[in-house]
Amino acid sequence: MTFLSQFSLLFLSLFYVFTFQNILCNNLNQLHCNEKDRQILQIFKEGLIDPSSNLITWSTQQDCCQWQGVYCDNTTNRVTKLDLSDQSLKGEIKLSLLELQFLYHLNLSHNSFNVISIPPIQNDVIFGSNLHYLDLSYNYDISMDNLHWLSQLSSLRYLDLGSTNLRNVTNGLQSSVMLPSLSVLILSYCELNITSSLKHVNLTSLVTLDLSGNFFTSKSLHWLFNLSSGISHLDLRGIFLSGNFDLRWLSQLHSVKYIDLYGIDLHKETNWLLTMPASLSDLHLSNCQLTNISPSLKHVNLTSLVTLDLSFNHFNSKLPHWLFNLSRDLSHLHLKYCGLYGEIPSSLFNYQNLEYLDLSGNMFSGSIPLNLGNLTYLVSLKMDYNSFSGTLTDMHFSRLHNLKELDLSNTRFTFHFNPEWIPPFQLKRLHLDDTNPGPQFPSWIYTQKSLSVLSMSSSKLSFVAEEKFCGLITGIDAVIDLSNNSISGEISNTFLNSYHIILGHNNFTGTLPHLSPEVGYVDLSHNSFTGSIPHAWKKLEYLFFISLWNNNLFGEVLMILSYLKYLQVINLEKNDFFGTIPNNMSRYLEVVILRSNKFEGSIPPQLFLLSDLIHLDIAHNKLSGSIPQITYNITEMMADNYSTFLLAEDDNIDFYQKGQVYDRELDLDRRTIDLSTNKISGEIPSELFRLIQVQTLNLSYNHLTGTIPKTIGGMKNLESLDLSNNKLFGEIPENMATLSFLSYLNISCNNFSGQIPTGTQLQSFSVSSYDGNPELCGAPLRKCSMKKNVVNTIERRMKEDGEFDEESLYLGMGVGFAVGFCGLFGSLLTFRKWRHKYYRLLNRVYDQLYVTYMLKFNNFRCC
Repeated sequence: MTFLSQFSLLFLSLFYVFTFQNILCNNLNQLHCNEKDRQILQIFKEGLIDPSSNLITWSTQQDCCQWQGVYCDNTTNRVTKLDLSDQSLKGEIKLSLLELQFLYHLNLSHNSFNVISIPPIQNDVIFGSNLHYLDLSYNYDISMDNLHWLSQLSSLRYLDLGSTNLRNVTNGLQSSVMLPSLSVLILSYCELNITSSLKHVNLTSLVTLDLSGNFFTSKSLHWLFNLSSGISHLDLRGIFLSGNFDLRWLSQLHSVKYIDLYGIDLHKETNWLLTMPASLSDLHLSNCQLTNISPSLKHVNLTSLVTLDLSFNHFNSKLPHWLFNLSRDLSHLHLKYCGLYGEIPSSLFNYQNLEYLDLSGNMFSGSIPLNLGNLTYLVSLKMDYNSFSGTLTDMHFSRLHNLKELDLSNTRFTFHFNPEWIPPFQLKRLHLDDTNPGPQFPSWIYTQKSLSVLSMSSSKLSFVAEEKFCGLITGIDAVIDLSNNSISGEISNTFLNSYHIILGHNNFTGTLPHLSPEVGYVDLSHNSFTGSIPHAWKKLEYLFFISLWNNNLFGEVLMILSYLKYLQVINLEKNDFFGTIPNNMSRYLEVVILRSNKFEGSIPPQLFLLSDLIHLDIAHNKLSGSIPQITYNITEMMADNYSTFLLAEDDNIDFYQKGQVYDRELDLDRRTIDLSTNKISGEIPSELFRLIQVQTLNLSYNHLTGTIPKTIGGMKNLESLDLSNNKLFGEIPENMATLSFLSYLNISCNNFSGQIPTGTQLQSFSVSSYDGNPELCGAPLRKCSMKKNVVNTIERRMKEDGEFDEESLYLGMGVGFAVGFCGLFGSLLTFRKWRHKYYRLLNRVYDQLYVTYMLKFNNFRCC
């Protein structure tokens, strides 16, 4: 046989082999999933709501083993796993799914299901007998009345019902922990309310137990004493516990490696360290009100410890000696906000396996030992908010090759780095707020190409290498905060990718920079930016905070910002913006500050329909028309609510009261309306005074007319009211005297009349509060005359009743006659000369009347 024939035969053989393999594979691929499995899945789908169309593959035209989240056995094509976690699903969970005979893994977590239905158990069906893994966590709206159905899942090893609602389940724990194979049980933040001790609880196979964020009594936790000695993970953080918590039983858990008791009150525990099992590798006692960290504690046996977290306690001591005798494998040490003081001993840095060291928020002082460089595995170093001093040099960091996070904020270090130094690390997060590395921007930071967070506010920075600086800030994708410095330069052509951009209170010039469509928070206030808002900003769909306060910007900014539907805060104060206020602003607005610009037109009614609004300042503009006469719907100003938006310390927003800026950090929930210094006319709507939670109201320097509505008496929280320099008239409503919190009042330069209502409140203000109202009287102004009081009383009664009141008229006439009679005869009795003149006057009048009468009488007789 020739070589060619042999090769042909070999090729033909290989061809038949591959052809047979393809035919076999195609036949296998044509195997459909089990028809009963498909029907069960289809029934489950009928209860679902899929707003994001994530289950579009669940169609009858496609094999159910190819459906999204469905996994089948390669040989039998029976459904073995269903994972639909985080798919934005809603509706009903039909637990008929558990009838899938070979299902061992079911994960429906992180969705928005609100109903769970449990089918009756059929006698001929082994209900969920093969299920090993069940996760329904983070479906917040699911509420279950019982967990009896769990008792059928005899093979279950992993159960997570965290962040579901088990408030009405009284035997939930009993049902779940009686499962013989269960090794992981997570019932965190389920609103469990266990007040009685559980008996006959079988915990022999349990390895991980997480009951965090629930409510128990100390007695109801006695069943924990029956925990298997093989348990390795115990999480009770954040539980609401009534009664004292006894730690002694923990020493019986000889295999436990992880204990988290965050938030449990242990202030009565004096020997808490001695109760900890020697097997512990992770110990978290943060925020436990611990006070005893005495250096005299001996025989502390924590030689296996890898993580120690004692943050947020009240030790008020130096670092204890036992802290330096822990396991050499210690990798996480968290001691933030513990009231610790003194210098850091160099022996702390002998834990050469430390990866995370957090000493922030204490009272440590002195310098940092150079052997900090021993921590070559260090990933995160936080020493912020301490009283450290001394000099930090590049030698301290020269061997920290793995460092990713450095926080030295609010310390007193002197920085002395070689300008040519290139660090051995690439940081992801750098915090140097309230330090003094300036005035030159540190050159070593330009070498950090992996930064996600750069925060250097209030750090006395002035000079930057503009090209390197722009390249640096372009690469930061999470937070850039360089506020409250004096940095000069132009970043007009820079593309900022950060989600949080905080560059306020600097000297940046030129036009505004380009922003990533993903940006959420922008503060460019108090700079020298010029030009208009880029049109591309209308695509910033995630933006919720924007502050451009105090720049040289102009243009119709609100037409662009009206496209941003999730805005919560707008601060455009002190620019040259113009145009009208659109009707279609974000419905989530909470703070609107358009003060000191050139906006014109009328006030859109939509502003008074924003339910979350807490601060509206459109003062010092050219707005005209009247205040909208509608039914207001500002819920946050009408009821005792608390705003969801919380101002941070770095949020540069100025709130005005009494014509001056006041401390915003103390008034995060302040309700304010300021429409002053515009051209607004018409009457003040009574609806405005139904916003009873408003604390500051300023309508001054407008053209308002009419009277003050009597509804103002309901504004019990009002502290500052300014209606000055308008054309208001009439009397001050009597119920204004009941505004007990009112500390500033200005109604000057109007046409108010009548008497100022009496009461300690309105009389406590100075004359300047009422100046420019010539017809106004009463303390602290001049006294009102009796006559004016009577007339005012009559007029008031007529206004209140809407018609003429005869009783008021007669009362006034009677009082007037009595006053005149008493005044005349009181004078005659008191002054003799007046009495003599009065008698002579009467005699003359009598003589004239007598002569006149006699002449008329004689003429009549002659006729």
